[in-house]
Amino acid sequence: MATEEEVPEAAAVAAPGPAGGGGDDAEMPDAAAPSDSGSDSDADSSDSDDEGAAGADELRIQALERTLQEQPLDYETHVQYIQCLRKSGNIEKLRAAREEMNKYFPLTPKMWQEWAKDEASLSTSEDAFTDIEKLYERGVQEYLSIKLWRDYLDYVEEHDPSVSQCTTSGLSKMRDLFERAITAGGLHVTEGSKLWAAYREYEMAILITISDGNDEEKAKQVQRIRTLFHRQLSVPLAEMESTLVEYKSWEAEQGNANDPGSNFDGVPSNVISAYKKASDMYNERRQYEDQLSNTGASEADKLQEFLKYLKFEESSGDPARVQVLFERAVSELPVSSDLWIAYTSYLDRSLKVPSVLRSVYYRATRNCTWVAELWVHYLLSLERIHSSEEELRHVFERAVQCSFPTITEYLNVYLTRVHSLRRRISDGLDFQLIRQTFTDAAEFLSPQLGTEELLRMNAYWAKLERNIGKDIAAARGVWENTIKKSGSVLEVWQQYISMEIEMDHIHEARSLYKRCYSKRFAGSGSLDICYAWIRFEEEHGTLDDYDLAIKKVTPRLKELMVFKSQEEAKVEAYSTLNDNSNVDDSSQKRKASKMVNKQQPPAKKRKENPVKSAKSSDDQGLKSQSGHSGPVTALEAGEVTREKVEASAGMKVDSDSRIRNTSSNEPKPSFYNDKCTVFVSNIDLKANEDDLCRFFSDIGGATAIRLLKDKFTKKSRGLAYVDFSDNKHLEAALKKNKQKLLGKKVSIARSDPSKGKKNREAGSSSKDHDSFPQSGDDGAKAPGSSTLDKEVPKGDMKITGKNTRFAPRALVKPLGWTTKDEKPDGGTEELKSNEEFRNLLLKK
Repeated sequence: MATEEEVPEAAAVAAPGPAGGGGDDAEMPDAAAPSDSGSDSDADSSDSDDEGAAGADELRIQALERTLQEQPLDYETHVQYIQCLRKSGNIEKLRAAREEMNKYFPLTPKMWQEWAKDEASLSTSEDAFTDIEKLYERGVQEYLSIKLWRDYLDYVEEHDPSVSQCTTSGLSKMRDLFERAITAGGLHVTEGSKLWAAYREYEMAILITISDGNDEEKAKQVQRIRTLFHRQLSVPLAEMESTLVEYKSWEAEQGNANDPGSNFDGVPSNVISAYKKASDMYNERRQYEDQLSNTGASEADKLQEFLKYLKFEESSGDPARVQVLFERAVSELPVSSDLWIAYTSYLDRSLKVPSVLRSVYYRATRNCTWVAELWVHYLLSLERIHSSEEELRHVFERAVQCSFPTITEYLNVYLTRVHSLRRRISDGLDFQLIRQTFTDAAEFLSPQLGTEELLRMNAYWAKLERNIGKDIAAARGVWENTIKKSGSVLEVWQQYISMEIEMDHIHEARSLYKRCYSKRFAGSGSLDICYAWIRFEEEHGTLDDYDLAIKKVTPRLKELMVFKSQEEAKVEAYSTLNDNSNVDDSSQKRKASKMVNKQQPPAKKRKENPVKSAKSSDDQGLKSQSGHSGPVTALEAGEVTREKVEASAGMKVDSDSRIRNTSSNEPKPSFYNDKCTVFVSNIDLKANEDDLCRFFSDIGGATAIRLLKDKFTKKSRGLAYVDFSDNKHLEAALKKNKQKLLGKKVSIARSDPSKGKKNREAGSSSKDHDSFPQSGDDGAKAPGSSTLDKEVPKGDMKITGKNTRFAPRALVKPLGWTTKDEKPDGGTEELKSNEEFRNLLLKK
């Protein structure tokens, strides 16, 4: 039934234009027209106001149309657009707008009511009746609404000629519709009685139309009404007492006398038993219904109340009651993904009716399109009920067009599709469907997938290509593409090699080891792959294969051992600095002043050319391998000493840095105090000292510019120190921070040597698993990297092979030598004994 508020809206839509224009008023004689000139001016003003409002509404509609063209999934804009069109009375656009919105979203019961009433107000033809009936049918399938069902029943009863004429087909159609309504909402505790009452009223109206002479037909109709009363009295509904009273009154009208003062006088015993049971059930549910009736409760609170109520209903074991309560919940909270997931899971577990499952999953994914879990369960449910491949494909294509929060959820949808195809491959499906799904997933997901997810997908893909597709070349192609994207991940190589070994392709597995043993992997991966190759040759190869593997991995293992020692030396150096920091300030100052004037000890002189000594040691180790097929010991490869490791880890300011003090020819000091110095970072790599000199020329006072360069390539590292004659010029230099040099904003900060120790302590705790050395296949060289991880000049060192970085000046002295570290005999400490190195080489 239409509410009082809805009737004027429907009438407004039916009007072709603004009220009061044209019609009989235009033919009114002049004598009937008002003669007051003031009234004429008021009418003109009213007309202009109406025109202005209509113009504003049209502008509003056009703006909303533009918004929907750009954002077709904007729910609120759809709602506003429909409201504006309803107000304007543009029925064609309104109809199209409603269809467009329903293409993307389910409409609320109120929106379906408005739509059907608007259409009904326009025409009463038979064709219009069919269209409106379809609208009601679409509406009741989206949400459970007792009001919408009542409107639907009333409309059909009033406008369907076969029903109103009480033909046999009309009676059958109306009764079927009432039974559907009872099934959908007859168990609704608070509003279900309205559907039962409407059903009884219809049957009572039919009884009146039966002639008195047709006693048999009348008796059948009376029994039909009595059965409806009995059915309703056995259902726990609100106002059960009034239904019982109405039943007794109706029986009295039929000549079955009963005592109105007695509740159950004249009521059959089986009905009394069912009524009492239903009454007890209603009393148990009353507390939950009272909580749900709280109009001031928030959606979160209402959700919790529904979940409690649902838990109680599930414990009672009546699937129909549980389903109706779920329908009530999702009608009030349509975008609660928790409710839809709980609802669909319950149906999968308990009801398992294909038609119900299809309907609920379809509505769930329309209300919560962004929840990948619902789409995954939807696909699995369709497979359980043996849906066609066409239906499964259609749902999958809808799923991948949605907007999910994470890329992993897209991967889960794609893999669910692949799992389903794999399980049904025996039904005659083409393997090309699986291959195409993986291809689409790789094209869509690979640029955004993390390493773990990419490995998961491609490993599965390669496995299916090998086992089901019987295409080894395609499986290898999957792994080769994975290596192109994630070749620095150890697990990629391990699984690729594992596949070849499982197929007994020993030569191919050996080729993969040769390709990857010298690569840089995270953590201990570089060591692991070397040892894995040796174990592989022990188990699968000949003696020559084993010897070749040993020959290949030995230089690489030595290189990794050197790197490990460098890391240990760095940590030890930082520990020494930390120990020195505990000494009181006065003794520290005295010790520092003595160190400046103290003659350089022999150990310092030996480390003036650390790169050369380290390189010669490596070269000697490589030359010693000629004619030797077994493991190379540490002595044969050239002894690696702690002193040489510290020397190779040392970092210094590039010797090409130039001093720009034209008034003095004093030699560059060994140590800089940075008392009046700025540190410049983020410098364009093309900039040189002249560019920096011109950059600071407007403030003057620069006495020296030291541009930091790579020790081997001699290229700028984008960092520099600039000394100034006094603090006034230094402050002026600091104000040039974030100004552009060669089109790039540079960062300028005061150089503060007193903070060096704190930076070093922080740097010593950092970890970088990517700093392992990486050599070529021959293991002879380890090209390094000389870029800084950060712009801060006084952080931890990142060492790759023999290539080292420039040390911050505050670190040069501690890393070079200390009196504590110097040995009395000037000797060096051996890194590993021969036996230790051999054991390390052949471990695992």
